[in-house]
Amino acid sequence: MAPKRSPALKSVYRRQLASKLKELRERADLTMAEVAAAIEVNQGSLSRIESGDRGTTPVLVKAMLDCYGVTDPVVRDDVLDLVRADAAQRQQWWRKYSAVINTTRYGGYLALESSAISLHNYEPTLMPGLLQTEEYARQVITAMRVDLTPEQVEDLVKVRMARKKLLDGADPCKLWAVIDEAAIRRIEDSPAVLKGQLEHLIVMGDRMNVTIQLMPFSAGFHPGLDGSFVLMGFAPPNPDVVWVENGPNSVYFEGSADVERYTGVFDHLRARALGPPETRSRIYRMIEEL
Repeated sequence: MAPKRSPALKSVYRRQLASKLKELRERADLTMAEVAAAIEVNQGSLSRIESGDRGTTPVLVKAMLDCYGVTDPVVRDDVLDLVRADAAQRQQWWRKYSAVINTTRYGGYLALESSAISLHNYEPTLMPGLLQTEEYARQVITAMRVDLTPEQVEDLVKVRMARKKLLDGADPCKLWAVIDEAAIRRIEDSPAVLKGQLEHLIVMGDRMNVTIQLMPFSAGFHPGLDGSFVLMGFAPPNPDVVWVENGPNSVYFEGSADVERYTGVFDHLRARALGPPETRSRIYRMIEEL
């Protein structure tokens, strides 16, 4: 299946809304053309709403529900809540940093990550963004984004630190990270930054919603050598998504075959990596060596 490249990725709520509106229209035994004529809306607009490619408004959705004969107040309120939730999610907290985010597909990634309930992340060369310290993030962004001014670098550091709120709260996202040993060895020339990052991994690994495994060099060749990826899980009925990192050309897949393939790869990686207790012990030894 070809990767999807639209930067306007669908929110979890929009996916639910699209599915529900299509279900209600089909239950009413109406074609899209009939609905468009009845409520005097362009058929193409209705099609994009049902596919989740565009958002909508409470006024339009109320007209659609009237057309479908939906009178149950509970059903109507549930659908309208999805409309409002999608609109709220589009008010992205990172919008004020759009000048630096929009130069890549980072904004698309953030839109997906912010609504995920689970993340399975493999990183061969860098620390996962949600586990980075501020000092590590600053050093990495400065080295990788030579096109940015110091002020723009600081903006991206702020975004990366703000993302970590996803792991906090009463019902935090669950993160399972497999990190290649190369990601740690790469910053050995900055012992203070490395020590702070390793200590941070110990602290984060103590959380109930965070699992960290280290892939040692001794594991040899393995299925993750193609590069980093993130498997994103969402609340039902929304399908899981896999995000494949490739700089400015990063893409996401939501087809079941693609998600299953990367799920299988991740299962192999966590089976080959050190277990969480062994990872913790190895990190402690690395700290002592510093």
